[in-house]
Amino acid sequence: MKPENFNILELLRKEFRYPFPTLKNPNAEQLQAITDQQWIDGEYLWLYEQNPDIRKKYKKTKTAHIASQWFPTAPSERLKPICRLMLWTLYNDDLYEESSSDEIDFIHQQSVAILLGEKKASESGIPLGAMLESLREELLQFIPQETIGRFAKMIGRYFNGLKRELWYKENKIYPTVKECIALREDSICLYPFLQLTEIETGITLPPEIHEHPVICRLQALACHLVTFFNEVQSVVKDEATGSVYYNIVKVIQNEQRVSLDVACLEDLRLHNEDLKEFVSLQSSLPDFGPWQDAVVNWIHYMSMVLSGWKNISTKLDRYNSTEFPNSNELKEKLNQSSFK
Repeated sequence: MKPENFNILELLRKEFRYPFPTLKNPNAEQLQAITDQQWIDGEYLWLYEQNPDIRKKYKKTKTAHIASQWFPTAPSERLKPICRLMLWTLYNDDLYEESSSDEIDFIHQQSVAILLGEKKASESGIPLGAMLESLREELLQFIPQETIGRFAKMIGRYFNGLKRELWYKENKIYPTVKECIALREDSICLYPFLQLTEIETGITLPPEIHEHPVICRLQALACHLVTFFNEVQSVVKDEATGSVYYNIVKVIQNEQRVSLDVACLEDLRLHNEDLKEFVSLQSSLPDFGPWQDAVVNWIHYMSMVLSGWKNISTKLDRYNSTEFPNSNELKEKLNQSSFK
């Protein structure tokens, strides 16, 4: 794509290609109605009760449709906690985008404690505690405590990534490209969703499979691939919110002193390298014995997250226009809240 013809949305649609199937859960509209009416305008209305514009922006993000691309075959009752988690990730990101890294420590500890059942939401002192408590109760209907523990650990990774992002933003320092890829692997918050694939498959894989280096690498690559796509897609939003210090495209631009279009193309090159490795590992998995078919199926579902994210996200106003919540408004609401 020549610089004079450079268009971010066109780059995403035409050049970021995935050799995986794209399926969508037929329960998407039903769960989006629950998200909009029961959650955004119901349980979590207090976050922006006086600001219907922010509520509309969240509805336009269509979190249930994103979840439906990532979990295309889950029955509606199993898709519901995924949709709640998807909404939580956006709420949490937007609420704490302007916080300090020190403030995130407390949110991190309390969030993980709630998910593990070690603390009640009412005791936690965090705004989204009740949301996490509901999520835990829903998840326990379908997966064992062991999986909840692994899921909570991955939520912890997300918070660690978020803290590192905020440190760079506070200090107005760019990481290296390598450092940025590592922190975004965590902060993109894909790891928690990957642990919940067994909600859809109904099969709980043993710890030795989750700890296998090939399986760990495939998950890391999936996180990288979603991130590389997201960075190009979010670059305008991140420039508007001062979040450039941990956008890989902007980090490339800073490190290599190149134009935005050249930085986007370098991001695409890195993406394609990792995609090649993912496909190679997927097609030559080690022998997992009696778990082989279940592992193959899990990696298959993992691959559909990648093609599904492209399919849905290129249609979302949150990334393709200025339809994203104003973080200062959310921060002000958070400061006024009794949870502070």
